[in-house]
Amino acid sequence: MIIFVSTNSMLMASIEWKTVREFEDITYKKYKGVARIAFNRPEVRNAFRPKTTAELYEAFYDAYEDASIGVVLLSAEGPSPKDGVYAFCSGGDQKARGQKGYVGDDGRHRLNILEVQRLIRFMPKVVIAVVPGWAVGGGHSLRSYPRQQGTCYF
Repeated sequence: MIIFVSTNSMLMASIEWKTVREFEDITYKKYKGVARIAFNRPEVRNAFRPKTTAELYEAFYDAYEDASIGVVLLSAEGPSPKDGVYAFCSGGDQKARGQKGYVGDDGRHRLNILEVQRLIRFMPKVVIAVVPGWAVGGGHSLRSYPRQQGTCYF
C-alpha cells in the first residue's frame, strides 16, 4: 500500500521531537510512540556512506528494541544548502567509493545497507517512508522496503 501525505515542513517542525542520540549522518528522534529516523546529509542529496549505514542500523535497532515505539518514520532532512531542493536519498555516496567498493573512515571496504534493509523489512512495527523529495538509486530501493510509503509535498 502506498500512502500519499500532503503536508508541509511547518507541521513536522511543530511536533516536539526529542533527540534520542546525536549522530553525524542521520537524525534520530522520538515523540509519543513514534520514532523518526532521517538522513541528514542534504548537501549531497542525503547520499549514504558506510558511516550513514552504521548509524541507520543503530537507530533502527534501538527503535526495534523500544517497546514504547509502535511506528517508525524514515525520512530526510533538507533542503540542500546548494539550491534549496529536497531529496530523500540519492543512494550511495560516490565520493566514498574505492576500487573495491565503498570505503569507511577506517579504510575497510563495506556498505552494509542490506543489513539496514533487512532490519526494516522484518521490524515488527509499522515503518513508513516519508519521502520529502526525489529518491534515486539505492535511495529508491531503500524507500521501497518499508511496508508503507508516503510522499510529502512541500
